[in-house]
Formats: sequence, structure tokens, C-alpha cells
Amino acid sequence: MDALEVARRRLHNQHLSGVALSDPVAVVRHLGCVQAQEYAVARWAVGQRCAGVDDDAVRDAVDAGRILRTHIIRPTWHFVAPEDIRWIQAATAPRVHRLSGTYYRMHGLDDEMAARTAKVIASALRGGNHLTRPELAAVLAAAGLPATGNHLAYVVMRAELDCLIVNGPMRGKQHTYALLDERVPDRGPDYTPDEALAELTRRFFTSHGPATVKDFASWSSLTLTQIRHGLSLVGPALESVTVDGRVYWFAPSAPPPRDPSPTAHVLPIYDEYVQAYSEGRLPIVNVADRDIGPANLNMLAHPLVLDSQLIGYWRRTVTGAGIEVTPTVAVDLSDAERAAIEAAFARYGAFAGATVTVAWPARAT
Repeated sequence: MDALEVARRRLHNQHLSGVALSDPVAVVRHLGCVQAQEYAVARWAVGQRCAGVDDDAVRDAVDAGRILRTHIIRPTWHFVAPEDIRWIQAATAPRVHRLSGTYYRMHGLDDEMAARTAKVIASALRGGNHLTRPELAAVLAAAGLPATGNHLAYVVMRAELDCLIVNGPMRGKQHTYALLDERVPDRGPDYTPDEALAELTRRFFTSHGPATVKDFASWSSLTLTQIRHGLSLVGPALESVTVDGRVYWFAPSAPPPRDPSPTAHVLPIYDEYVQAYSEGRLPIVNVADRDIGPANLNMLAHPLVLDSQLIGYWRRTVTGAGIEVTPTVAVDLSDAERAAIEAAFARYGAFAGATVTVAWPARAT
């Protein structure tokens, strides 16, 4: 196995190539958690991995609670399946709390204060009373616990990590919060700590592999010691291979068939194909070590992938006539490669229910 095969396997295991999954819930369940703080484009991260699904279908799944959007595995929003939220939080939230400890102390959010704010929030949301973040701020202020800005963000995040609250349906353009026990009364699998660690380890390397231990650590917030223990628990369900001096873990399988070349993917910012990896990111998706620009700087723009490789990035502008996208690439494109990228943008437009216009930079003469 070489780096390009690792990349092709990741595309296949993440269902960006090969067989699409059946629906948005299946995508989220397969990947475990899907980074989702940029909600408008995070829905495309889910939609492009299943067939015949548009943006409204993903929105409906989130609003109905078939997919949840909450802080989980890292100090940011992710999509997660309802049956998975409690056991994944049990496995990873203690580490996320430690990682957020400096900010908790900065805002006076110790265990006693967290319990006080949680009691107020639970009382306000009880009975299906879904509230926006500003409305929660007003409730807390009325209870003598004022919190705004980052202070409020950490109060809410801690309540999410403690499985008190989760997203409710959108109210116009505003997100709401609901009690998790009301939103998801079925508590899901009753895993022991080792069973939860084994399942999360198997799930990550099956859906995101081949990947390294450090990749999983950055994705999950777990320690390297925990991950090595997880690997020992899953046993032969995973195997490893060394590529260019790095050890990659994955579920045993034959090499997937190659996509026809050229095949393009116009990914959203923070897509799992790029963001889920730290140590094993650029050595795999940028084998040629191209100077991609902002897309190399923690994915500050939407990644543009051609034949499994990161070749640039794209930005979008929503207009009255639809969506205008501007690609920036670090390679000279053939007519066939440009057509493949335009076809990928057309798929995005079909998902979004909008006309997508590609504004290519002028070609050098």
C-alpha cells in the first residue's frame, strides 16, 4: 500500500466514492461524528455521501432529531446519531472537559457553578420548551447567573457535554436547544467503558481509515494510551500497514476499485476527508506537497479534491440568482479535469437547490 492507495481507501470508506449510503442518518452513524459548526455547508458533508438527498432532507433530519447537532468529541459542534450520543459522550467528554479547563476557570465555571446553571437551563427547557441561545442567556440572567459571549458559549457547551441539552429544531435562522432526555428518550446501548472505547475505535478506523493513532487522538480527544488500549480490545477487527514510516490502521478489505480519472470532489470546510486527520492529513491528500494556500492553514476555505488529492480550494457567495463559486487551484487543469470539477459543483447545486455558477480565474496566456 502507498499513500495514494491510502487516499483512495479513505474516499471509499467515507463513502465519497463507491456505493453511496442510504440516507443522512446512515452517513452520520457510519462516520460516528461529523464536524458541523458551519451548519450551512456541513449539511453538504452529509448529503454528498448518500444518494438522491437534497439539503431539505438533511435539514429535516436535524430538525426532527433523527440527527443531532451538539458539542461532542472536541470543543466544537458535530452531527451524531441519537442512539450514539450518550455512549460517545461518556467515552470522550471527560477529556473534552480537561481540554476546556482553562476556559472553565476563566469564566468561573467550576462544578458547583455548572450544576447551578444546569438546573436553571433544565427548568427552562422542560416540557419541550425549545429556546435559542439568547433566550437561555435571558433565563440565566433572571436567575442571577448572567453569561454572555464566550462565557455563555462554555456554559452551554458544558451542558451539552454532560448530556443535559442538545439541539432542538431551527426557529427561522436561529438554532434552539432542547433537553436531551426529552429529545432522545431511548438511552441507546448500555456499554461498559471498555465496550464504548472498543466501539469508537472500531467505528473511527472502519469509516476513516487508514488512519494513524495520532489522527484518532486529534479526532476524538482521547489519549494515545486510551487508543492503544482500544486497539487491543478490537483485536483482528482492524489491521495495520506502514506507509512512509507511519503506521495506519483500517478494517481489513480488498483495495477498492479506482474511480475513473478525473473525478472531483468539492468538499465543505471541515469535511471529514480532510479535517479528521492530523498526522496523516497532508502526507496522504497532498502527496505532491503543493502550495495550496489557505486550505493548508487549518482548512480556512473549502477543499477542492481531484483524484483523491487536494489541489486547491473554493469559496462561495450566495446571490439572488443562486450560488457563485470561485475555485483557486495550484495545478494546471486539463479540459477534462475542469469539466470534472464543474460536474462536482453541479452536484452541489442540485443538493442545494440552487444554480451554481463557477467563476474560474483567468487562464494564464
